[in-house]
Amino acid sequence: MENVLFDVIDGVATLTLNRPDKYNAIVKDMALKMQEYLDRCKEDEEIRSVYLTGAGKAFCAGQDLKEAIGENGIELHSIVEHHYNPLILRIWELEKPVVAAVNGVAAGAGANIALSTDIVVAKQSAKFIQAFSSIGLIPDSGGTFTLPRLVGMQKATALCMLGEPIDATEAERIGMIYKVLPDENFEQQSFDLALRLSRMPTRGLGLTKRAIRMSFRNDIDKQLAIECELQTAAGQTHDYTEGVNAFLEKRKPEFKGK
Repeated sequence: MENVLFDVIDGVATLTLNRPDKYNAIVKDMALKMQEYLDRCKEDEEIRSVYLTGAGKAFCAGQDLKEAIGENGIELHSIVEHHYNPLILRIWELEKPVVAAVNGVAAGAGANIALSTDIVVAKQSAKFIQAFSSIGLIPDSGGTFTLPRLVGMQKATALCMLGEPIDATEAERIGMIYKVLPDENFEQQSFDLALRLSRMPTRGLGLTKRAIRMSFRNDIDKQLAIECELQTAAGQTHDYTEGVNAFLEKRKPEFKGK
């Protein structure tokens, strides 16, 4: 059975972590397959947004520790450098909207993979856990970068050191995620969000994503210059022309992501 499922429907590429009996804990083949699918999402112009979720009761329990221990285990250095870092960078740099639909527990690397996406929605029953400290490790998969920017240094440090579970309602309250959705119809509602994004001017959304990500390393002068540059690029797209014409003609626009 494939441990990552991939499907494209109506411009939305769905990646489903598929080891439900192991709470979708990640192994080498899984991480590499996700990288491969994200490369496909980047290259395929028919793909307009990405929807990432988990099969079964969990989103992702993080690294499968059995793969990292024992005489033939993969070294932590290799796991972080070759499995997680390239995966996070692919999500970070993909200029298409990426939605994480957290359908259950998201722990360790699983939590931080979700938080690296553009929009995170979660079931009301879902939980987020920075589980690293319980086994003497530090947060990886971008956790030490993303979490402080989402919730502030004090909160992020406490969550990372104490490893306390945060329920979805609290995660929304502190700005860790975008929105909590009810457990009932979660899959449909969360997919509809990715579908809605796919029908928007996704070239402009990609440039918006780039501008926001670049702001983390720029001062105000550099960021204003970036906004000017990217706004100029956005103004040269088909979707800008279509959006303006549709507004003036009082009709619904038909965006193409170009």
